[in-house]
Amino acid sequence: MSWLLLLLGVVSLAFVVNAFVPVRRNVWLFLPSFMASWLAIELAWLNLVIDLVLTALLVWGGALDRWPGWVGLVLSVVSWLLLVVTIVWSRGTSRAADVVLAEVGVVDDPGPRHKVSRTRNVPFARVGGRVLKLDVFAPADPAPAGVRRPALLQIHGGAWVIGDKREQGIPLLKALARDGWVGFNANYRLSPAATWPDHLVDIKRALAFIRDHAEEYGVDPDFVAVTGGSAGGHLAAMVALTQNQARYQPGFEAADTSVQACVPFYGVYDFTNRAGTMPPQFRDWFLQPLIMKAFFDDEPERFRDASPLDNLHPDVPPFLVVHGDNDTLAPVADARTFVAALRAVSTSSVHYLELHGAQHSFDVFTSVRTRRVVRAVERFLGVQWRAHLRREPGDRPDPTSTPGPAVDDLQPSPAE
Repeated sequence: MSWLLLLLGVVSLAFVVNAFVPVRRNVWLFLPSFMASWLAIELAWLNLVIDLVLTALLVWGGALDRWPGWVGLVLSVVSWLLLVVTIVWSRGTSRAADVVLAEVGVVDDPGPRHKVSRTRNVPFARVGGRVLKLDVFAPADPAPAGVRRPALLQIHGGAWVIGDKREQGIPLLKALARDGWVGFNANYRLSPAATWPDHLVDIKRALAFIRDHAEEYGVDPDFVAVTGGSAGGHLAAMVALTQNQARYQPGFEAADTSVQACVPFYGVYDFTNRAGTMPPQFRDWFLQPLIMKAFFDDEPERFRDASPLDNLHPDVPPFLVVHGDNDTLAPVADARTFVAALRAVSTSSVHYLELHGAQHSFDVFTSVRTRRVVRAVERFLGVQWRAHLRREPGDRPDPTSTPGPAVDDLQPSPAE
């Protein structure tokens, strides 16, 4: 029993220490380290309870009769304290969110609450031998006569190669549907079968579908927001930065693919890896053969065209960028660079919510952190919707401006 307690202490401490200092550069340990860090941080309460129970059972079985048991107990106690630190960080999300909400000038008034209905597998496009589908989250009660509701398009992540609408964005979609929004969680073609920009084109098809069926779903075709996480965050940003660009709308060039707000979660903002924040294998072993089907050295412009950092221009919608400072898969430095660059050119508001201690994909779990971030996003989008209702049609921005220059020389300050 003593040696088992020592083993438990060593494993527990290593598990938690990895959460604080995950492996970022070793190509073989990169993903295992991320997974362990993600589970340690976002399920800290569960990990703490399990470790306490196992330790208690071993102590009850006589693990403290010999010195290895005492060493194991000390190591376990240290791991518990570190887990408590991650829990404190999660609870501190409210303070960071309050700063952003103060910038937005939000009034905490969600209005009447609704029961939520979910309609699954609505076909929205036929392309490449596939039928693309989306799920609809909406208030169960129909909108009053003459009233149109705001819409949100959610884009799942999964490194452009995996993922599904059933897995991501659900807490936010349900929360907004309770507030009176209509949410659309869309699938898109995945690589390696799909080649960039197929993914973006499919999401724009979903946007066109939402507007074509606005009356059916009771939504305002003049207000559609977009959000997504990871690869979905990248796609959400690209949707907002390439509104109504015909090159990404083959066969539906005349469709309105503008969006009125954008909330990318832990997105990828640079396919060129110009700052060296990603392991070199990300571009050379992953993007080149699977996503882009091209070599960066031969066609660098294709990688820049796929990078939100290279598609900046003044006439973009309001942004709320959400990112964790402990993100292993999408380094926080790139998010800071993107926000600084966008603020330098955008005529709309650009807000940044950086979450201390948060890993990639934190919102997959309905944790304390997730609930508080969802609340902040609800309020941000609510402000944009109310501003839209007050705005005259002639005052709405033109979303067709061309991208600005690259931002290779921009050196932003780290987020405070």
